[in-house]
Amino acid sequence: MVRPAPWSEVRDGMARRGVPDEGEGASPAPIFSGYRHRVTEADRAAWQAWADGRAQEAFRRGDEASRAGRFDEAVRWLDRAARMARDNPHVLLALALAQLGAGHWEDVLDTARRISRRWPSREALGLQALACSRMGDLDGALRAVALLLARFAPSAEMFPLAGDLAEAAGFPGWCGANNRGELLGAAPGPVRLRLSGPRGGVREVETLPAALPDGWQVARALDVTCAGRPLLGSPLDLAALRRSEGCVTPVAGGWEGWLWHPADPDFTPLLRIGGQSGEEQSGEEREIALSELAAGTPVDAPLARPRRFFLPSDALPPGPVSVTDIYSAPLPGSPLIPALGRLFDGARSRGLPPGFRPVRVGTRLGTPEIGDRATGWLVVIPAYRDLASLKPCLKRVLADRRDGVEVLVVDDATPEPALARFLDGLAAQGAITLVRHATNRGFPAAANAGLRRAAGRDVVLLNSDTLVPPGWLERLGAVLDRAPEIGTATPFSNDASILSYPSATSVNPVPDTLTARETDRLCAALADAALVDLPTANGFCMAIRGDCLAQTGLLREDLFGRGYGEENEFCLRAAALGWRHVAAPTLFVTHRGSASFGDQRKALMQRNMGVLNALHPGYDGLIRRFHRRDPLAGLRRRLDMARMKLRRGRRPVLAMILHDGGGGVARVVRERGAAFARQGWFVVTIRPDVDGCRVAAAEEDFPNLLFRLPTERDDLVAFLAGIGTRAVEWHHLVGHAPEIRRLHEWLGVPCDIFVHDYAAFCQRIALSGAEGRFCGEPDVAGCIACVRERGSYLGETIGVKALLRRSAREFAAARRVMAPSGDAVRRLQRHFPALSVETVPLEDDAARRVTRRAAGPGRRIGIVGGIGVEKGFDVVLELARDARVRDLPVEFVLIGHTPDDEALMATGRVWVTGEYRGDEIGRLIGGAELDFGLIPSICPETWCFALGDLWRAGVPAVVFDLGAQAERVRRTGLGWVVPPSLPAAMFNNLLLSL
Repeated sequence: MVRPAPWSEVRDGMARRGVPDEGEGASPAPIFSGYRHRVTEADRAAWQAWADGRAQEAFRRGDEASRAGRFDEAVRWLDRAARMARDNPHVLLALALAQLGAGHWEDVLDTARRISRRWPSREALGLQALACSRMGDLDGALRAVALLLARFAPSAEMFPLAGDLAEAAGFPGWCGANNRGELLGAAPGPVRLRLSGPRGGVREVETLPAALPDGWQVARALDVTCAGRPLLGSPLDLAALRRSEGCVTPVAGGWEGWLWHPADPDFTPLLRIGGQSGEEQSGEEREIALSELAAGTPVDAPLARPRRFFLPSDALPPGPVSVTDIYSAPLPGSPLIPALGRLFDGARSRGLPPGFRPVRVGTRLGTPEIGDRATGWLVVIPAYRDLASLKPCLKRVLADRRDGVEVLVVDDATPEPALARFLDGLAAQGAITLVRHATNRGFPAAANAGLRRAAGRDVVLLNSDTLVPPGWLERLGAVLDRAPEIGTATPFSNDASILSYPSATSVNPVPDTLTARETDRLCAALADAALVDLPTANGFCMAIRGDCLAQTGLLREDLFGRGYGEENEFCLRAAALGWRHVAAPTLFVTHRGSASFGDQRKALMQRNMGVLNALHPGYDGLIRRFHRRDPLAGLRRRLDMARMKLRRGRRPVLAMILHDGGGGVARVVRERGAAFARQGWFVVTIRPDVDGCRVAAAEEDFPNLLFRLPTERDDLVAFLAGIGTRAVEWHHLVGHAPEIRRLHEWLGVPCDIFVHDYAAFCQRIALSGAEGRFCGEPDVAGCIACVRERGSYLGETIGVKALLRRSAREFAAARRVMAPSGDAVRRLQRHFPALSVETVPLEDDAARRVTRRAAGPGRRIGIVGGIGVEKGFDVVLELARDARVRDLPVEFVLIGHTPDDEALMATGRVWVTGEYRGDEIGRLIGGAELDFGLIPSICPETWCFALGDLWRAGVPAVVFDLGAQAERVRRTGLGWVVPPSLPAAMFNNLLLSL
């Protein structure tokens, strides 16, 4: 499904102010996030449904145009869809194919590279090769084709290009392979084949194509040469070719799943089913060819073709049943355990074996059997892949090893010979205890191989992609010792689910060494923190008391396949026996995250969370309640506070207050903040939150500095004073708690005010009156009537006269009052005659130059930004409708978005590109081939960044005789100023005459 970014990523509330009433495509009523204004799930759902519909319609129209061969039209629609559903692989691939059809080679290359960076695929590489070839970039085309042939099964459409490139680059020929056992390619003579791996050997074939040599199913690679020279594509990565993705999940009546080979998506995968006993398979095996495409899988890759299957429980042999691909690689979820299947069939608890009887979360089945723990530690590190992560992990662990600490590594049949040799070397030196599996059994079994050797000792289960700091075991042990019923302790990490820091809800970057050490030192200072109980530990670094492990038992190998969720289930069993799971906030461990699970992590999570909830009903609710309470928030905030104080150093602090609506205000704050930083200030921002406010900084992420108001007002003031705040700069207070207006007073620092709009005297903020047009700034009585009729956007209850009195007091108390234009200054002084206001332009208009395209019979006119009612939505709609009725040669390109794009585009005279990022605007304006721009704002702007965007691209602009937009055009001469009251027909005539 084509979906846009989720609500949480939308930061355009102010731009969406003022939504037209007409049009089925109109967006939901605008929602302002702010103090005591909670965005509900219904709000989010309404917005998501509207956004989904827009993205889906754009994709449908683009796909339809592409199928009909109207590639330029298709590019427009699909580019729009790609802006609404950023990084959606299916949209990007469709866009690249449309660009290919239109002959836009540079765009094809750019889009294909975007796809490849996240979803390597033969289609994306093929598009790169074709685009490079058409642009004359032989090296680029060769690189793409060589990678495609080496790691993917080439489609027949690629054969001619591979042959042409091989000839142009002087290769004797080219080669590729597929999972049907075919060696594809072309060569002028006999070809020599050399397999690498345990069954390697040399064979010659007379010509290509040919059959792959015996043993290719287990070989790592195949060298293909002709007359001693490698063919283009050699060596072929057979391991990559064979790799499969899939999953098998218990459901009512049986087991469902999916399987495919990403490097060979056309290949019909074969599912192998057989009995299993321990590590050795037994019983009759059978194979099933999977032809039906699967829907609803977590596979995001473009043109992915996973196939589905369903295995009825009554058709399976008794006992555990293995499910593998044709190369005997087990699917996540294999083996199939009959008792687990009966659980999902709804069998009554007493009819199930003890280990499969559901135990509701919170049920107590016993008490902790607290005993004397054996001295010493056992550190268990399961290893499978990624030697580059394992080496530094073990280096840190071994460097900090004390007496009585055994480091045990379990090699779970690694496919990397270098990793196996590395572990052999450490074991030979006596540095580690090494346990090696003959076959890959998955994380739970590998972990258990170590846990079985605990012998009463406390144990740490440690991922091989972690980095521990000095003194880590002592700190974990200190937490375990704080209460006898503590069963597990888990530290903070950048990637640890509920124990993640700095953010517990979004992905954190992996910290560099210095940052990790600094964070760990700050964590170590939390020794006075009260214990925080957790619903579950996290297995990336889980310390387990020896007596808790002895009573609870091992991880469940039979339930969780290769892994994910096994430590949660262990913790739920331990909790049912009365053991506690607590945080170890005095320790920070770096975690690279999910190296062993690779691309199938989402499938594993979905499958295993279903199993976990079936065995322990109420688990999801337990986690939701923990997230709502967020008892670790206070500790994360302490860390953020300490980290910000450290980052600030000796610099004075400037606090900049703004709303949470993004747009121009956020841009000004960002740019002014950068300028202050260059002058030696440390700049923090304060934005509203439903419970109070959030403090942040541009230099680094500090997501936990939430202060609840009014209850934590003193904490906020103490923190800002403690980091050295020397001044406050107001930019916008809409959405803020009342306490923020007096923050500078409590801090005892000066306050500067930067005026962005007219909220100081206009409760509509933008001087909008009837039909959203400029109100003309009536007297107080007129303002009172306007607010009574149309309402206020301020988000607070205050009368017109009271607002004027409050603003006058605040302006008088400010050290400086600034506005970006002379027009804005004059309007402020009209309402506050005694006010002294500095004019602080936001851009250097004097440096701008524009050029006119050679005039033709028609006009293509550009409009930039988020265009709501005050920004001129109705003006554009009226112009477009008039142009359609009179069949005028006028086209409007709206680079941005509106509350009702569909109403505009239905006229056939407006194209709306969709949302854009700041770094894209110059390219979008330049690519639109505009005659000139139009700023349709029907209210006075205090600046207007859209005008500057047009001028930077060399495009002159038409503006109404209002506000800063008219002032700037008159001063620079870079456009035209027209009356704001022109009827649409006269306005179109004027535009055609320019």
